[in-house]
Amino acid sequence: MNSARNLPQSKEALLKSYNSRLKDDVKSMLENFEEIVKLCKVEHDIQISRMTQCELDAYEMQVRSANMVRAAESLLKLVSDIKQYLILNDFPSVNDAITTNSKLFRTKQQECDQKLQTLRDDMVADLYDLEEEYYTSNYKS
Repeated sequence: MNSARNLPQSKEALLKSYNSRLKDDVKSMLENFEEIVKLCKVEHDIQISRMTQCELDAYEMQVRSANMVRAAESLLKLVSDIKQYLILNDFPSVNDAITTNSKLFRTKQQECDQKLQTLRDDMVADLYDLEEEYYTSNYKS
């Protein structure tokens, strides 16, 4: 079944698959819950001993609750799959984010270039002053 999931599917087929998984899991949880509630009813006319019936009911409740947990885990996996699908296939928002980040980085680049030019100009002016001071000083060898 995993290999079938890895194959590229059309959006409609994938949505049908998600819808089917959702219905199956919710149906399983509901059916198992209803059966657990039915087991809580005490029957007076039973053909086996009361302790045996209690053990049988407890075992069936454990199995049905395990089925409910399995269905709940399947629902969580379904939610994860849907999130992953949306993240990987939401091209307009991805493109918007890329465009926004690109503009932001270009603005930052221009700001950095401007600051570097200002710093260069300041350093040139200071270097000129230092050279002037050095060449006119008495300590020059």
